[in-house]
Amino acid sequence: MKTKLFLLVIGLLIAATGMFAQTTTETIKVNGECSMCKARIEKAALSVDGVLTANWSIDRHILTVKYDKSKTNSDQIQRAIAAVGHDTEKYRADDEVYNNLPSCCHYDRSRLTPQMSLDRKHHH
Repeated sequence: MKTKLFLLVIGLLIAATGMFAQTTTETIKVNGECSMCKARIEKAALSVDGVLTANWSIDRHILTVKYDKSKTNSDQIQRAIAAVGHDTEKYRADDEVYNNLPSCCHYDRSRLTPQMSLDRKHHH
């Protein structure tokens, strides 16, 4: 009987935690080319505390990310992705980091116009 009560309490606590989490799903434009890019982009997104799922479409160059709004935001996720060499709709990766990606991961950056740069030389 005590075991059943204990399991019931644990189950209710888990359910309550899920109800209070403020999750949102968002799509973010992220540049890349191949399955290596996919793995790197998703790993970077998932490294951000609060990110629950991350799935980058190679064909569409769109990251679908689900995260807890009380722990992170789109800006932090995009910064993490740019930090590993991939330009997002808001942040341009540091040129040195991008240039060190495998050649199969390089894409045409001449047409891109991300608003902010993570390049340390341009920080104010």
